[in-house]
Amino acid sequence: MSRLSCYPVRTLSRLATLVALAFGLSSGPVDVGAQSTLQRGRSDAGMVSAAHPLATEAGVRMLELGGNAADAAVAAAFAIAVVEPTMNSIGGRNQILVRTPDGAFHGIDGTTQAPWDYDYATAPRASFGYAVIGIPGATAGLLRLHEEYGSLSLAQVMQPAIDYAEHGFRLLPGDAERQASGAEEALQFPGTAAAYYKGDGSPYRAGEVLVQPDHAETLKKIMVGGRDVFYRGEIARAMAADFAANGATIDLEDLAQYVAEDNRIVRGSYRGYEIVGTDVPAAGVLSIQALHVMENFDPRSMSEAEWFAVTGQALQMAQRELAVLGSDTAATRATSKEYAARLAAEIAAPGRPPAGGELPLPPLGPRDDHMGHTTHLSTADANGMFVSLTQTLGPNMGSKVVTPGLGFLYASTLGGYLGSMTEPGMRARSNICPLMVLKDGEVVLVLGAAGGGMIPPAVVHAITRVIDFGMPLPDALAEPRVAGGSGGNGLLAEITDGDGWSPAELEEMRALGLQVTPVPRSGSFGRVHGIQFDPATKTWVGAADPDWEGSARGPSGR
Repeated sequence: MSRLSCYPVRTLSRLATLVALAFGLSSGPVDVGAQSTLQRGRSDAGMVSAAHPLATEAGVRMLELGGNAADAAVAAAFAIAVVEPTMNSIGGRNQILVRTPDGAFHGIDGTTQAPWDYDYATAPRASFGYAVIGIPGATAGLLRLHEEYGSLSLAQVMQPAIDYAEHGFRLLPGDAERQASGAEEALQFPGTAAAYYKGDGSPYRAGEVLVQPDHAETLKKIMVGGRDVFYRGEIARAMAADFAANGATIDLEDLAQYVAEDNRIVRGSYRGYEIVGTDVPAAGVLSIQALHVMENFDPRSMSEAEWFAVTGQALQMAQRELAVLGSDTAATRATSKEYAARLAAEIAAPGRPPAGGELPLPPLGPRDDHMGHTTHLSTADANGMFVSLTQTLGPNMGSKVVTPGLGFLYASTLGGYLGSMTEPGMRARSNICPLMVLKDGEVVLVLGAAGGGMIPPAVVHAITRVIDFGMPLPDALAEPRVAGGSGGNGLLAEITDGDGWSPAELEEMRALGLQVTPVPRSGSFGRVHGIQFDPATKTWVGAADPDWEGSARGPSGR
C-alpha cells in the first residue's frame, strides 16, 4: 500500500551533502568510509543505526573488533554526545533496553534526577540556565551498560568519541543550525561559549571543523576513572563547585548518590507479535496501549488515510495515561487488552462518528524547540544481543550550560521544564520509547525515536507500516505520519512537497469528524533509527530516518 518505493529526490540530494561534509575531514579526525552515510544498511554480522554517521561508524568499529551490541551502543552513544551535542550529552539522560542472547530483557534507567532536598514550590522557574539542571544520568547509564553487558575494554569503546572531540569533525547542517539558533541563550555562559562557539561568539557553520579539547579531556578521565571520577571524583568536584557558584541546587552528595537503576520491562502484543519496552520514566506503555487500541480495527477495511486517522486517535488516547503511570497497577491497566477495547469504542472510524464529542486530551505535538529533541540509536550483533538506546538533553542544547573546563552540556530537567511538579528525588518523565518487536521469540524490530512528544507516534507508525502494510523498515520510515493535536479530537498530519498526505487524504480523515491540521515534514514528526531482522535471509536491515542526517550500516560480513 506504500506510495514510496524509494527515498525522494530531496533525500538523495541531502545524502550527497552528508557524504561531502561528514567525511571531508581534516587530517586529524579518523577517516571513515562513505558507505556509513547510507540510510539503509544490510549485513549478516550485526547492525548499527544512529542519528549521525560518525556515531554509526563508532558502533560498527566495535562490532568489527569482535565486540557485541552493548559495546557498539556504548561507543555510538559516547560518540553521538560529541558529534550531535545539541540533541544529547553525557550530562543528559538516557533510557536503555537490552535483549541478551539468552532471550532476557533488561532496562537501564539513566534519567536525570531532582536532588533529594529539591523544593518545587520555592525553586526558580526558568527555561534554561543553572536552575534547570538535574543530576546527570547518561554517563552512569552508559557505564552500567558497558560494565554489565559489554565485552571490550572501556578504552576501546570510548576511543572514537575521544578522537572526534580531540581532533575535531565537520559539523553537519542540522547541528550547525541548532547551535546557531541556541546562541543567544548559550553565549550567556562562558563554558558554553568556549565549547561550542568561535572566539568572537559566532557559531560554526556547516562543514567547519569543531574541536572540543575540554570534552576530550573529560572523556579521557572517564575512560580511566570510570563512574567514580564523574560522580565522586575530579569531574564531580568541578561540577559541584560550578553549581554552588551559580545557584544550582545540586551538590557533591547529590552526585555521589546517583545510580543508573533497573527499569521495569513492560510487554504487550500486536497481531501475533510481542512488544517489549520500558516503563516510566520512559513511555513504552504509551506505544503498547496505542497498538492495543489499534488492534481492535482492521486496516484492510479502510483506506490508508482512514487507518492512520485511527492510529492518531489511539496515540492521543494513550497520551492521557502519562499522568497516572508509574506503578505496576497503572502499567497493568494501561496495557490491558480489555481496557484497550473500551477505549477503542471512543474512536472515530469509518461508519462511526466520534463517541461523546471532543475528548479532553493533552497536547502531543512537538515543543517549540526546533523539531523536537533527543537522539536514538539501535544496535544488533551476530550472537543475538540487541540494544535500543535513547539519549537526550531536553530542548535544543538542554540547559545551555557547560561547566568551564568540562566541555559538555547539562540537560534541562527542573524549574518547570517538565510541565508538572517535580518531587525531591524524582526522575524526569518523558516520551522516550526504546522498544523491540518479536515474532515467535525472535527479535524482528529494534526501534526508538527522537522528537519529544512525537516519539511514540513515530515508533507506532513504524510498527504498523511493517506489520500491517508488509513494508521493509526503511520504506516504512519514509511514509507520512499523524499525531494528536493540541486538544479535542484533532490530529496533526505530516505533509511536504510530494511526500506527505495529499489534500484528498486529509479530507478522508476529516470525513470521520476529526479536525486535521497539516504540518510540514522536515523531521517534525519524530526520527526513528532502527533495525529489522530478516529471518528468511538471516540478515539485519538498518534504517535511518530519511528526515534526519543519520546512517545505518553493519560490518562487511562474516
